[in-house]
Amino acid sequence: MAKENRSKYAILGLLSWGPMSGYDIKKAVEQSISNFWNESYGQIYPILKRLAAEGLAATSVEKQVGKPDRYVYALTEKGREALQAWLRKPVAQEVGRIEILLKLFFGRQVAVADSRRQVRRFQALQRQLLQKFDAIEERLKAEHADHPDLAYWLMTLSYGRHVCQARLHWGDEALTMLSGQADHAQTGQIRRTHAPNTRTANHTRR
Repeated sequence: MAKENRSKYAILGLLSWGPMSGYDIKKAVEQSISNFWNESYGQIYPILKRLAAEGLAATSVEKQVGKPDRYVYALTEKGREALQAWLRKPVAQEVGRIEILLKLFFGRQVAVADSRRQVRRFQALQRQLLQKFDAIEERLKAEHADHPDLAYWLMTLSYGRHVCQARLHWGDEALTMLSGQADHAQTGQIRRTHAPNTRTANHTRR
């Protein structure tokens, strides 16, 4: 079974706000959903053409003086129905690519101190994200207080906060475990340092 192209529905969702060009959609992504979903121009333009071919979006051309024509896409009723049908589907379980976990998984190949630094940097990033989310929430409430989508937007911010806080808690646990690894490695080093040289001992007895 072919994997469903969810980028298609991200773009349909943005078009539900109103007609947009590919450039408009890219800017909308950056200003709204980029903290949890991203789309490149290389994805946006082919999908827009496909949406138009499938009757999910209608295309119009705006003439511009001294610039190339501007192609604008608007959600059709068929496109809105497709978006609504997808929104009602159960969410699929996803396996992400999480670099900090990959590095820790193979962490025995470097010093424990290196892994501890990685975790601390990761935690610092989570604190920065929490500050970013606070700023976004403040801006949304100030600029879009009466917007009907505000509560839904704030839900996504709340999710981001919970994830960051969970990652910070996990980081504390990881640092504690890494301290244990450091103690274990140090103990092993001391034992190796003080271990008797059996060859020398045997030679002395002779």
